[in-house]
Amino acid sequence: MRYRYWCGECGFRTAWLTQADGERQQIEHYAGKHPGTPPGGHVESARRNPDGGPGCLHLLAVVVLLLLIAAACHR
Repeated sequence: MRYRYWCGECGFRTAWLTQADGERQQIEHYAGKHPGTPPGGHVESARRNPDGGPGCLHLLAVVVLLLLIAAACHR
């Protein structure tokens, strides 16, 4: 799953990242831009895969497999 971390002090936000990478970037941001302030803000989780993952590729593979089975049984 991917996450985007938002700064609680300014408008900074990370890209969609893994949890570990997002936390690291947020800590680095606070250390550089808001020294002495503990990291805050909120975390947004991706409802769908923002990386353009397989999407309906799995469904297409199942349909092709069913068509192949149907063609083999028709002989």
